[in-house]
Amino acid sequence: MVSSILHAELGCVELLLGVNPKTLNPNKQKWHSAFVTIYCSRALLSFFKTTSPPKNSSTKIPPSPSYTVVYVKPENGFEIGPTSLIQLTKEKNLDQLREFGGVDGVAKALKTDAGHGIHSDGENIARRRETFGSNTYQKPPTKSFFHFVWEAFKDLTIIILLGCAALSLGFGMKVHGAKEGWIDGLSIFIAVFLVISVSAISNYRQNRQFDKLSKVSNNIQIEAIRDGRRQHISIFEIVVGDLVCLKIGDQVPADGLFVEGHSLHIDESSMTGESDHVEVNHSQNPFLFSGTKVVDGYAQMLVTSVGMNTTWGQMMSQISSDSNEQTPLQARLDKLTSAIGKVGLTVAFLVLVVLFVRYFTGNTEDDNGNKEFNGSKTKTDNIINAAVEIIAAAVTIVVVAIPEGLPLAVTLTLAYSMKRMMFDNAMVRKLSACETMGSATTICTDKTGTLTMNQMKVTNFWLGKESVAESSYSKIAPYVVELFREGIALNTTGSVYRPSLGSEFEISGSPTEKAILSWAVMELKMDMEEVKESCSILHVEAFNSQKKRSGVLMTRKADNTIWVHWKGAAEMILAMCSSYYDASGINKDLDENQKMEFEKIIQGMAASSLRCIAFAHKQVETTELEDSAGHEKLQDDGLILLGLVGIKDPCRPGVKKAVEACQYAGVNIKMITGDNVFTAKAIATECGILRSNQDMSGAVIEGVEFRNYTPEQRMEKVDKICVMARSSPFDKLLMVQCLKQKGHVVAVTGDGTNDAPALKEADIGLSMGIQGTEVAKESSDIVILDDNFASVATVLRWGRCVYNNIQKFIQFQLTVNVAALVINFVAAISAGEVPLTAVQLLWVNLIMDTLGALALATEKPADELMQNPPVGRTEPLITNIMWRNLLVQAFYQIAVLLTLQFRGKAIFNVNDKVKDTLIFNTFVLCQVFNEFNARKLEKRNVFKGIHRNKLFLSIIAMTVVLQVLMVEVLKKFADTERLSWGQWGACVGLAAVSWPIGWVVKCMPVPKKPVFSYLKAITHIKLQFWK
Repeated sequence: MVSSILHAELGCVELLLGVNPKTLNPNKQKWHSAFVTIYCSRALLSFFKTTSPPKNSSTKIPPSPSYTVVYVKPENGFEIGPTSLIQLTKEKNLDQLREFGGVDGVAKALKTDAGHGIHSDGENIARRRETFGSNTYQKPPTKSFFHFVWEAFKDLTIIILLGCAALSLGFGMKVHGAKEGWIDGLSIFIAVFLVISVSAISNYRQNRQFDKLSKVSNNIQIEAIRDGRRQHISIFEIVVGDLVCLKIGDQVPADGLFVEGHSLHIDESSMTGESDHVEVNHSQNPFLFSGTKVVDGYAQMLVTSVGMNTTWGQMMSQISSDSNEQTPLQARLDKLTSAIGKVGLTVAFLVLVVLFVRYFTGNTEDDNGNKEFNGSKTKTDNIINAAVEIIAAAVTIVVVAIPEGLPLAVTLTLAYSMKRMMFDNAMVRKLSACETMGSATTICTDKTGTLTMNQMKVTNFWLGKESVAESSYSKIAPYVVELFREGIALNTTGSVYRPSLGSEFEISGSPTEKAILSWAVMELKMDMEEVKESCSILHVEAFNSQKKRSGVLMTRKADNTIWVHWKGAAEMILAMCSSYYDASGINKDLDENQKMEFEKIIQGMAASSLRCIAFAHKQVETTELEDSAGHEKLQDDGLILLGLVGIKDPCRPGVKKAVEACQYAGVNIKMITGDNVFTAKAIATECGILRSNQDMSGAVIEGVEFRNYTPEQRMEKVDKICVMARSSPFDKLLMVQCLKQKGHVVAVTGDGTNDAPALKEADIGLSMGIQGTEVAKESSDIVILDDNFASVATVLRWGRCVYNNIQKFIQFQLTVNVAALVINFVAAISAGEVPLTAVQLLWVNLIMDTLGALALATEKPADELMQNPPVGRTEPLITNIMWRNLLVQAFYQIAVLLTLQFRGKAIFNVNDKVKDTLIFNTFVLCQVFNEFNARKLEKRNVFKGIHRNKLFLSIIAMTVVLQVLMVEVLKKFADTERLSWGQWGACVGLAAVSWPIGWVVKCMPVPKKPVFSYLKAITHIKLQFWK
């Protein structure tokens, strides 16, 4: 029995191992035999334990075995599976990590080289994606077209109209028979479905547009190491086993393990809700989670789980992107719509009452001149049919009166402008920013990368108080050069890679880091790998925009001496030094007089628009490594100044023109930079922010000066400030708050993690797409994809265009509303019938709401938009100019149509049916001609630039063609009669008069003060009088 068990166990082991002992070499056969012997002995021991009878009946929990069986099942060539990796990171299981052999063991199991990353060949990437999944998460299904159809169906007025259509169809067929009775009811059905379809199509397309933009905004670029070189890849392309480089402001793209790095602190509030930052290191906490943010330090991480295998992925899959965000302008329009709707309901109710009273008092006649209501002689079916027609007319008045096209116009113009802004290098993250940008009165901009090209190069090098020319680098003392190499190679977040000897160097990092590394490699002949191998890094203090410096504590392997290296803003490093190396490499004392000389050198470089960086170092004793709390610290006093470098960053071409365009538009430009006063002043003058003849007192200040003002002083001086140098993110936030308190609409550009508070506080936060961190982008409203100030000016143009387009549509829509309401109300009271049928009114509604919105909301930005002052916070949506334009046009339309209503039969010598058709045709054509007037609110030439708007011309042409069809072909559907050429000419002529009227009206001056402010003043005076 034991023999059979042994053979069975042996077979099982060989099956589990998936090997045949005969195929192994002698050494491996010995290991195989040893493993089988141990395994079988344990199996036999457990067999005898289980078969031996218990000594007593009491149950005891057996002690845990002194060994752990780890089932190693290779998956697609990898020695570790996705389940184990998910469990490892989710549970932060350090014991399990040790069992795998630590981070190095996991990397080995994932076939990742800790220095060179994974191979980037397609087959390897595909195998990893197949085994461990892709870095994408399942999204909730997008809303289908039928969802939007159903949403349109749920509108109350549509439901009432459908009910009226059904009743009209039923009773019409009963009264007039199957041959004629279906026409009115089916006509209303078709008209209603047409309105629903257009609305659903518009909303569906808008939703698809937002989905596309969402995909673009989520496509974050990540720096990963593959084939030994740093590469920028999409977050969606990351696979398990990738080595990802993290720096301040980055979003952790997947779950993973800390490989190497320094001072890494993570904000896990998005996952845990805890605001305290978590330190990630080798020993206590090497676990990193997708969706969290790097707030300090830098590191490399090994990706262990991606996509739906991460907690972040599972969480995001439950969240659907909300494209129904309501902007402030939409909220204001909702109030306007509600107010107009109430007026429309009142008018419709009065019309309903008047028509019912006239019907039941016998004051209405049918087509044959007979009374429609004769008391008890009138059939019930006829009464119900008449009631349905009256209700349908009243409800249709409500449909026309309620300007549901206003929200649609906002949606269309926002969706259109967002799409066009993408082509102009601006990605909108929050809809409200589109319209708010049009009201901006002040733009606070960064210097580096926004006003300048961010293509930096070291052009000046000072050793001591002497400038060193490129040809003289060989004369510098070798040990000073070696100190520079150490200070640059070890104190950097960049990297240098050379694929092969003789090939070009590939340098990565921030523009400043790249400039310094390039200079060190090319001019100082620095071998970065050689320097790193000769030293060990003990502690790093990473650079951030508050400290404006970075430092590294390192030990030389050759003699075990410990050194600290610093680099950063020249005047800050200079303040930390007590001596310096001269051009000969001799260490000299640095007294106050010497410091003043160095300050003049720094100021001279800054005045030439150079960014000045200083390098310093010091040897440190072991006793100086820790502070009083026992934490490692970097010595920051008594340093030796190594030297200074000046980095040139030229201004972007076209930036001066963009700044001037903004200033001409009445928008103040303020430059907020971390550079010193002299560099900031030079760049600001070059860009046109400062003028040569400008009063400089109070125009250029430092952040510390602004910070130390009292709140009253800040409020007093903030408007005059044009440049703030040596500013911290807190100074930027403080300036934004002051400007907002003074009533400014503020736009702010930012790229760093510490800019997030100012970006959130501003009315419009503009983050940088290239240099911007993920934290900055998430805090912003618009991402400037090319980091260029010219794109900021373009966003300003588009913002004004959005606001202007919506105002155009409001003017057009309210003209139709006023005219339609007055005509129907007067005709109902005087004649006892409405001249426009339900179908005709729905057609007018379709023209003015959907097609009108599409035509006017897609106008491109015109040059004159940048000639007007910005619209303030309190500026009314409907200006005096708009009231002037729309009231005059509405009164003209009312006069013409009422004349046709009461005198049309006599003037044209036609019957009632033709007269009603003339009224309908003239009314529609008036809207077509008035659509041209609405293109320009103030300019008299409404045709300027019209040839560039193909969509507008197409919609006008389509409207005219459809109107001809409605009148001449769809007579029964629209309840019209064919018109003669002369009658068509009269309709066109009457409608065309709106053009000269529009031209004359725009010559009339209007008061600048909003018209309703006079009414408020009168009301206030009356109240005071009665008191």
